Amino acid sequence: MTASTDRPKVSEREARQVAEAAREQGWRKPSFAKELFLGRFRLDLIHPHPVPADEDVRRGEAFLAELRAFCETEVDPARIEREARIPDETIEGLKRLGALGMKIDPQYGGLGLTQVHYNKALALVGSVSPAIGALLSAHQSIGVPQPVKTFGTQEQKERYLPRCARTDISAFLLTEPDVGSDPARLATSAVPDGDDYVLDGVKLWTTNGVVADLLVVMARVPASEGHKGGITAFVVEAGSEGITVENRNAFMGLRGIENGVTRFHQVRVPADQRIGPEGAGLKIALTTLNTGRLSLPAMCVGAGKWCLKIAREWSAVREQWGRPVALHEAVGAKISYIAATTFALEAVLDLSSQMADENRNDIRIEAALAKLYGSEAAWRMADELVQIRGGRGFETAESLAARGERAVPAEQLLRDLRINRIFEGSTEIMHLLIAREAVDAHLSVAGDLIDPDTSLTDKAKAGAKAGGFYARWLPKLVAGPGQLPNSYGEFGDLATHLRYVERAARKLARSTFYAMSRWQGRMETKQGFLGRIVDIGAELFAMSAACVRAEHLRATGPHGREAHQLADAFCRQARIRVDELFARLWTNTDDNDRKVVRAVLDGAYTWLEEGVIDPSGEGPWIADATPGPSKRENVHRRIP
Repeated sequence: MTASTDRPKVSEREARQVAEAAREQGWRKPSFAKELFLGRFRLDLIHPHPVPADEDVRRGEAFLAELRAFCETEVDPARIEREARIPDETIEGLKRLGALGMKIDPQYGGLGLTQVHYNKALALVGSVSPAIGALLSAHQSIGVPQPVKTFGTQEQKERYLPRCARTDISAFLLTEPDVGSDPARLATSAVPDGDDYVLDGVKLWTTNGVVADLLVVMARVPASEGHKGGITAFVVEAGSEGITVENRNAFMGLRGIENGVTRFHQVRVPADQRIGPEGAGLKIALTTLNTGRLSLPAMCVGAGKWCLKIAREWSAVREQWGRPVALHEAVGAKISYIAATTFALEAVLDLSSQMADENRNDIRIEAALAKLYGSEAAWRMADELVQIRGGRGFETAESLAARGERAVPAEQLLRDLRINRIFEGSTEIMHLLIAREAVDAHLSVAGDLIDPDTSLTDKAKAGAKAGGFYARWLPKLVAGPGQLPNSYGEFGDLATHLRYVERAARKLARSTFYAMSRWQGRMETKQGFLGRIVDIGAELFAMSAACVRAEHLRATGPHGREAHQLADAFCRQARIRVDELFARLWTNTDDNDRKVVRAVLDGAYTWLEEGVIDPSGEGPWIADATPGPSKRENVHRRIP
């Protein structure tokens, strides 16, 4: 059977319906972040800080020691940057260590590490080479192991997990040349043919795809008799006939990443390699990302720690006007930001990871906030480090070494971190995704009221339901513990910040309710407003995590006093940002910006573009992805 070459034509409404159907609809477990957006500061869900089991810590720390020794003696990050490739022997060494199977259960040959220690491992290896961090993360956070572990059959687990734990590299293939965050337009097809499916299509930005042995591929199954159809997940052998890796992509950063373009032409995939039922592909992808997204903030934490180390060492020896630059307020403020933000980001990561390990809470919002907040904060920290280093921050490590100075790759870090604001959901998409979850309670009770397609009878029923909910909910937003001077007293000097979080959470909920009342069905178009709502929630979550972690360290570790200082500094900085975001909810340029954008697209300002020369090359904006046999050399590279 031959797949259709027509790309699916979908309306905006149909695209939203596909995305909505892929969401996990219910909330069977509590969520601290969900409650926060509803104006309920459920400190009991995160305090006392959850802790891992002693055996998990012992096993995790033992592996971290091995990984550190390997990274210090067998990884040459300068070579990876210079050659734009992770050497085969380095990947083989990672396999011998068991690094491919960090999250895979020991019964399948893996190490069985917790999410906490898996993230610590990614932070460690990512600080040496972000490209290696990307290789390991793409393999087991979103590659074959996680979806097979969660949704695969027992036979699939026994077939694939031992391979992924020790020998085989996996990749995740969703994006297409003309399909990014809008999967409703997915064009790669999987047509049933007897006991097989026949795959046709092109996948773009296939991280690990150039060297992968196994692929998770998302493809559209056409509905037919006996087949529900829909976007479906498959495990595919990368060496199958009809698969061609047509290009190894190159980027401004992560020069060692094995990311490419993969074409499928009449690729036969047995039905027993389908993960889950037909039509469940997007739900599988989103569920996988619920914890998979924590890998990115893990590497951002590692970047923050390195930025702090270099800023401290450099600023102590570099003198200007008679004293170290760190003692000049303009530089000192940057160092304070890096130190405080690194502490808070690690607090967010450890808290979210431990909650994922305990599986008592629904962390879909927490993980998304960690990814959003971590990627934005790490980029700013790296930018501040470059500024602190001055001209040396802009100079490459190779050039610094050539003229006799320490080879500090600050500019490389800036390039490597930039993709994290796009990877696994851009900042803009994360804003919308989190906002949708944040208003889920409102849509559950009042969604039919603002849906133009809902009948008057259903609107009346929804009105009665919403009236009961808001009659109980709204009065609770008027006053709370944040207004009592003795609340959260066990946190000492940090109590004032937790009282602020409680008050701000209620204000955030009131603002969201007012906006929904004002804009109703048009709320989803107010992306500027929704982005600020989410950013406020992210800051409040980070403040909460920082305070809880500081108090945990005070009670259990040797650095309690210093942790309280860092948490206090972070909260003071965050409160200024939150106050500014609240002000910008209602005082902004959103309406005027929309007018300017329309004028730009209409060509009203083309005169402003005169006086420059466009150095771009020729070619289409989006490459042709018409199904068919490949006309290019296969650049797939199997690691020996």
